[in-house]
Parts: sequence; C-alpha cells; structure tokens
Amino acid sequence: MVRTSFEVADIFCATGPAYRATHAGHLSLQQLKVMSAIEHCRTAALGGHVEACACCGHWRIAYNSCRNRHCPRCQGGAARTWLAAREADLLPVGYFHVVFTLPAEVAAIAFTNKALVYDLLFKAAAETMMTIASDPKHLGAKIGITAVLHTWGSAMTHHPHVHMIVPGGGITPDGKRWISSRPAFLLPVRVLGALFRRLFLTRLMALHNAGRLAFFGKLTGLTDRRTFLKHLSPVRKKRWVVYTKPPFAGPEAVLAYLSRYTHRVAISNSRLIRFDGQDVIFRYKDYRRDGTDRQQVMTLPADEFIRRFLLHVLPTGFHRIRHYGLLAGATHKANIALARKLLEVAPPPEDEITDEPEDYRPPCPHCGGHMIVIETFARWQQPRAPPSSIPPIRKFAP
Repeated sequence: MVRTSFEVADIFCATGPAYRATHAGHLSLQQLKVMSAIEHCRTAALGGHVEACACCGHWRIAYNSCRNRHCPRCQGGAARTWLAAREADLLPVGYFHVVFTLPAEVAAIAFTNKALVYDLLFKAAAETMMTIASDPKHLGAKIGITAVLHTWGSAMTHHPHVHMIVPGGGITPDGKRWISSRPAFLLPVRVLGALFRRLFLTRLMALHNAGRLAFFGKLTGLTDRRTFLKHLSPVRKKRWVVYTKPPFAGPEAVLAYLSRYTHRVAISNSRLIRFDGQDVIFRYKDYRRDGTDRQQVMTLPADEFIRRFLLHVLPTGFHRIRHYGLLAGATHKANIALARKLLEVAPPPEDEITDEPEDYRPPCPHCGGHMIVIETFARWQQPRAPPSSIPPIRKFAP
C-alpha cells in the first residue's frame, strides 16, 4: 500500500532504526539526536496536554513539539516568531538578495570541517560586502546585512552557500547622510566575487597552516601542504560567482521572502510525493533547466534519503542566521533609528499598553470559545481520556 500523505518523520520512523543499526559508529551524536527528535516530534514520546473549550466542552489532545531546528514540522512557528521580531528593522527602501556560493573543491573541505569553514564563509562574504560597499567608488556607506546559511541543493546534495538580504543603501561614515543605491544595482558582482575569493582562500590557507583542518577518506592527502595547494589551484583561477537579484517590491515582500529562507531545512514535507517503505519520491528543482522543465521528480532509496538529510545537520551551537553592519549586535536599534531619521521616515508606532493582559488562549474549532488546558501528561504517557478519543502515536505502516 502506498501512502500519498506523509512526512519526513514517517520515513525516519519506518527506516530510521535499520539505518542506525547499519551505520552504527558512523553517525555523530548530533545526527542521532536529530533523528530521534524528528521521530518523536508531536507524539506521546514528548508528552503534551489536553485542551477543552470553556463554552461547549469540546476537547483535543496536543502533543509537544521537539523544537529541533532541523525538524520540518517545527520551523513554521519559529519562523513566524523570528520574523515578528525583525519587522521593526525594515526600512522603506529596496532590498537586494545576494548569494555567495563555495566552489565544489572547497565545499568538499567544508563537509569535514563544518564549524570552521561555514563560519569562514559567513565572515568572508560579510566582509566582502561591507568592504566594497564602504568604498567611495561604489557606494561609500555602511550597509546592513541579514545572512542565512544553507548547506543543500534542491536534491539535498551538499552545496554550502549564504543568502543575504541587504537594504539598498547605507549610512555615510560621518553618520549624516543616507546614500541610496541605484534602483536595480547594489554592488558590482565581479568585484565582489574577486574579493570574496581572495579573502576566503587566504584565511582557509591560514587554517590549514595552523593545523586546524581535518581530512578523512579520499581527502586525507590534503593534510600535506603541497597537496592542499594543488587541490586549491583550480579555484584560484576560476571566477567565483556572486548572484544578485533586483530589489523586492516593498518591505512586506522582504518579510515574505525571509519567511521562506530563514528557517528552511534540507527538505520540507510539502515536497514529498510518495513513500512505499523503501523508496522516497520527491520534487526538486534542476537549475540547469529553464521554464517548466526546471521542476523535476527524484526517487531515492530511503537509506540514501536519510543520508542526504543528515548531511546538513549543523554543529551544536552554530548560528545559521547572522547580522552584520547596521543590523549587528546591540547597536542595531540605534542604527535603524538613525537610518529612519536620515530617510525622514517616522518610527514605527509602539504597541499600545493596555491594562488587560492579552488573551493567548486558542479559539475552539467548534464554537469559537476559548480552549483551556485541563490536563498535562509526561513523556511516553497518555492523558486520562477515553482511549477511542486519543490519536495514536505516529507510526508508518507500508
């Protein structure tokens, strides 16, 4: 029997135990934690609570979420919370989308040195943008950047790159003027690519000289300095492409765009088509094609699907969303206030303070009344309710 409605969690529940057994000793603790979190998300394994309507008595069970940042089910709420906090930082200017991508030869090094090389990708890309933007020959201003790391291509292959959302302009060094970029042009991409290549390779070489890079399997030979230099020789000569898009149609479009990028995981549940217990069929984009041919369908064995998904588990504590320039750190509120002043834009209205606390109780799906929590239950427990009314723990049966 083939199910047409399923999630990444169903694939992990059905084939995850066998995958762990087959790859015992080759999975990191972080990867194992991600697998467990996805399998148990919104099931009795994590506990939950029972809600009942104060008006009509309708009740329902809500299992707890895992809140793991790699879980496809948990990112929608996290994205909405994050975006709400960013809304006050939006300026009434055009926003550009800039993408910095690592060549394949460097991406291979990044795979076994994720924390170091991904961090270097962030820093080199941000410094490139800030340096060229501050040059009077280009913009001559300090800009703001929101950067998001993605490590996957559409088919879940390893493809590390950083997406940047950048306001179309910046503040002069003396803080007295806002300089706007040209309507459809922010900074020259060839200049950005050349500086990014130089900054990144110089610092990658410094990491190698300091003995901080680790190499395994086919890349073991790169521990030798000469072999490492030879490996990097082709990328020193090729052009590093920096991709830019024209401005968005207003701040609202920026928020909508960010919501699709900031908390995205390697694959969303919406892209899954079928799973028969052995093979996974999903949609992906082939960027080598144009038009309707770009949308393609791929079939992968479940083991390969899980392997590709786990390629993108980030190191513990690694921040995949970062802010630079005007948007960095504790000074970003003052910088945004100054930018609004220079742009002669009124500050956003502050939320009105009322004596009555906001009512966070969800509405009843039957009568519109308020749902209240009447019972909580611990992990691996079920509530004291009629057994026929309790949804089963998610299991996949092919």
